[in-house]
Amino acid sequence: MKASQGVRLLLVDDEPHILQFLELGLINEGFEVRTAPDGLTAIAVAADFKPHVAILDVMMPGMDGFELCRYLRSEEAELAVIMLTAKDEIDDRVKGLSIGADDYMVKPFSFDELLARIQARLRNQFPGLLGEVRCGPFRIDGRRKEIRHKEEVLELSPTEYELLQYLVINHGLVLSKPMILDKVWGYDFGGEENIVEVYIRSLREKLGDKEHRIIRTLRGAGYRVDFV
Repeated sequence: MKASQGVRLLLVDDEPHILQFLELGLINEGFEVRTAPDGLTAIAVAADFKPHVAILDVMMPGMDGFELCRYLRSEEAELAVIMLTAKDEIDDRVKGLSIGADDYMVKPFSFDELLARIQARLRNQFPGLLGEVRCGPFRIDGRRKEIRHKEEVLELSPTEYELLQYLVINHGLVLSKPMILDKVWGYDFGGEENIVEVYIRSLREKLGDKEHRIIRTLRGAGYRVDFV
């Protein structure tokens, strides 16, 4: 059984090829998925389907993603909302978050990153829905906030747990320091980027990764987890 079984996702986008691509991929991951091409249709679908996560395109004719987010949030406070946009504008991101969105992604994006963000929202808002997630030699237990590496439980602080989880779920992808800070520390984090290096160093010690073969550094780009 996949950890995502029983999780309901609503996809709203006026571009049919994006809806089809995401729907097929997410169904393959075990999610229950419903789609809508516009805001009014989405409201009707959501009333019957009662999704755990809604993924909303911002730029849609008629009711845009912001209006739809505001409406859905007023109807269901626990709903997790991820906004999709074709432009990376700080004002739009702030607006989306201020009206109740939980996360924000800029097109184009990788399917693996969307999957990771969905899982992050579920862990934060619906921890009982996700079981154990297996990624190579890692096992992530969202209920216990526990990560095993080759069956050994790692002694992690809450921040180390969030960081390693983010790196592992996005294994094979290069994650920049700004991306890591945004996801682990929050978009409004005002500290130094060097804090990422401190936590990476600690994780490597706990993983016995002296040669940096698990958590690799790509100079000028960021970090990538490889399964060895």
